Amino acid sequence: MLKILAGVLGLTVILYFVGVYWSSEPEAFSVVDENAYSQSGENGPIIVGYTTVATTEKIARTLLDKPGGYLSNDIMPPSVLLDNIPSWEFGVLVQVRDMASVLRNHMSRSQSQSMENLFLQEAEPLFNNDHTLWIMPSAESKYESGIEHLSAYRKELAKADNQQAQFYVRADNLNAWLSLVEKRLGGLSQRLTASVGQERVNTDLSGDSAASQSTQSDNSIMVKTPWMKIDNTFYEARGSCWALIHLLKAIQIDFDTVLAKKNAKASLSQIIRELEATQESVWSPFILNGSGFGLVANHSLVMASYISRANAGLIDLRELLTKG
Repeated sequence: MLKILAGVLGLTVILYFVGVYWSSEPEAFSVVDENAYSQSGENGPIIVGYTTVATTEKIARTLLDKPGGYLSNDIMPPSVLLDNIPSWEFGVLVQVRDMASVLRNHMSRSQSQSMENLFLQEAEPLFNNDHTLWIMPSAESKYESGIEHLSAYRKELAKADNQQAQFYVRADNLNAWLSLVEKRLGGLSQRLTASVGQERVNTDLSGDSAASQSTQSDNSIMVKTPWMKIDNTFYEARGSCWALIHLLKAIQIDFDTVLAKKNAKASLSQIIRELEATQESVWSPFILNGSGFGLVANHSLVMASYISRANAGLIDLRELLTKG
């Protein structure tokens, strides 16, 4: 009996430390290293769009190759007992999905009547598979295939003699992606601030006197994130911001001429700086949920403050891009 208890205890300790290791978030990487140069060598010009596509690939690949691999669909311990890193994975995945959609529908197309790129046409739906599927087919297998199609598109961009695969650097294409990012950050900020619960005025129809909706809503709404979901929302936000930092840095390179013309480089740099603050180390073993001015910290409100400032910067940046 003692041997059995000792074996169970030893296995529990091993699984605990494996779980701690697998719960570590991946380090940031340099998007400059993901650049492609012309076939003439490293001193050649950077291929337009290559950095954004390669960075999206790298982000998606990190989901599969980080310690423990992809954990959101695992059904065995210690993975099944972990919830923080799967939430982080989902935040990253949402940004990959949004970028894949914009690459397919905007950045690779010149006008509304242009043809879709076949590789991106295949890649986008693959990233939209259920992230919790573990068999027949597994989420990893679908995402792996999506990465391969992104890679094929990237390689086509690098071919100087291939005029079918294009990446169009235009302000309207960039704005299409930023509008998605703005909504994602706004939603995350609302969910994070709801950790303490608050009554909000219903503004769903504000700004349009002719606006209507399917069913009637109350004039005020009580919003509160369930206690068991607070840490999940926090880590989803961290994952989403981690991915966005890399994508925005890639955009800095590929859309350099557009940003320079709109005098928007400083605005984008400040947005990235705000998002980088969300990646500071969390020294508490738990995500605390104190009241706004209470004795105990509220990590969700701190995260929300950085995201809200980044979102405000995005709104200003989009306004700059729409101006002539």
